[in-house]
Amino acid sequence: MDASDNPAKRSRLMIAQLKQSQIYRDYEQAFRETTGLPLSLRPIEAFDLPHNGDPKENPFCALMATTNHSCASCLQLQKKVEEQACLEPKTLKCFAGLCDSAVPIRVGENLVAFLQTGQIFLHTPSKKEFNTVARQLVKWGSEVDLKRLEEAYFQTRVVTKKQYESILRLLTIFAQHLASLSNQLMVKEESSEPPVITKARVFISEHQDDDLTLAQVAQSVNTSAFYFCKMFKKATGMTFTDYLARVRVEKVKNLLLNPHKRVSEAAFEAGFQSLSQFNRVFRKIAGESPSTFREKLHAEVLVS
Repeated sequence: MDASDNPAKRSRLMIAQLKQSQIYRDYEQAFRETTGLPLSLRPIEAFDLPHNGDPKENPFCALMATTNHSCASCLQLQKKVEEQACLEPKTLKCFAGLCDSAVPIRVGENLVAFLQTGQIFLHTPSKKEFNTVARQLVKWGSEVDLKRLEEAYFQTRVVTKKQYESILRLLTIFAQHLASLSNQLMVKEESSEPPVITKARVFISEHQDDDLTLAQVAQSVNTSAFYFCKMFKKATGMTFTDYLARVRVEKVKNLLLNPHKRVSEAAFEAGFQSLSQFNRVFRKIAGESPSTFREKLHAEVLVS
């Protein structure tokens, strides 16, 4: 059993591998240092804020992420830009006039991921334009410090259209490299551990939000629970229970990037069966409570 019948889950698995590759790490570092812009490698159907918490996140966008209506507007923009970037790079403007771009990564006929950057102006913003943005925020009832917001707005990076087109061409070339690399990484990953364990990992990824048991996973790969338990511990260095807990905690962390997602909602969506279990497991793995993690996450977003 594999993830080929679920493109979104296959995309997430592939990205986890790509992010560990030296070529991606080197390019990401060079891109950030050269352009000063954020860069995100994103799975398909991941309609969250792509640069939330990124060290290069635009300070204006970071403030916008803390207000309900503007955040919802940004999420809608992400959905729209990804829908329109299936075949070629696409750039759209948000309600405040900032540009965000997605570059597709395709393997054959399949869309597998996006490279995303942006949060820039293609022209020098004016006081009149900011006043229009401010009126919209007031109309939405957003509670935000307008003076602080204005300062952040005019700190936004301004890039000429020609410069930005060049940046997107570089990302397009890199996307082609990643597409070629993806199959190699998948083959290497699958050959580095027993096929039974690889299949088990995929099954766990696909069913992590269910009340999943060791027996179910063992059955999915046609082994006894006892034999699978020993194989899994030997291959991963973790028990099945510990591995599943870590997978679920990582999903919770990802879900909490959405400032409007309640901790309890994230816990149940990730597959935890009770809040007491979730709190205990999260603290054990993350070293802090879910509420503390969220507070730090928002604090980091506001620091620029």
